Amino acid sequence: MLKIPFLNNMFISFFNAINNGILGIVPNKNISYGLSIIILTIIIRMILFPFNYKQLKSSFLMTRIAPEVKKIQTKYKSDPKKLQEETSKLYKEKGVNPFGGCLPLILQYPILIALYFVFSTLAGIKGVGFLWIHDLSKIASFKDWTSLILPIFSGVTTYVSGMLMTANNADKAQAKQSQSMNLIMSGVFLFMSMRFNAALVLYWTIGNLIQMVQTRIVMLMLSRKMDDEDDDNSNNNKTIGDADSSENKTNKKDKYKKRISNNN
Repeated sequence: MLKIPFLNNMFISFFNAINNGILGIVPNKNISYGLSIIILTIIIRMILFPFNYKQLKSSFLMTRIAPEVKKIQTKYKSDPKKLQEETSKLYKEKGVNPFGGCLPLILQYPILIALYFVFSTLAGIKGVGFLWIHDLSKIASFKDWTSLILPIFSGVTTYVSGMLMTANNADKAQAKQSQSMNLIMSGVFLFMSMRFNAALVLYWTIGNLIQMVQTRIVMLMLSRKMDDEDDDNSNNNKTIGDADSSENKTNKKDKYKKRISNNN
């Protein structure tokens, strides 16, 4: 992995500050180090949340306008240039950024690299356990089946976290593609988790759990917001329709009265 000295040193100092604070309350290292990793993960996830929110919003809106995109694709399938123009126009009208989900992933990579070196170089973490984990500095081994629990949990939470982001996808083809991509990603992180020390895998797994909660809450909020906007638009259209209908009735009555008056 590529070293990022500045980021590595910053995270080492930050983690030590958190751990020293926890040690002052819980002097047991087999508890304090695990809690420090969890708190560090929460802080990082809170810092990244604004970017994560944009990713979730982009994913939600892309799912929401999928039927309209499909109509455009069907209509202009023989004209690629027009298809691109109309699709871009739709994205602009709906405020959708198709690349909005890339930034959080890009930001997570240097953090993951930095923490890899943090947990690999911390002398104090060697021999320290947490819950069923015997040593946070060690990688998983088939000789100890309990060490396999965390990597498996990492792969499962990676898959579930990804599926929650595409849960509202009504397009069967896209849903199937998303499922395949999530399976590949979870497999990749399962493989990587078998080669990372337990401390880093714990960070990634806790991050997935937080991501799942954030995704669920944000998706519910966006869904309710969109439903309320649709209801408001529907009510406004109904009000306009009722007004037009009333105006037409009034005009017909006026015409009828005028005709009678002219006949008299």
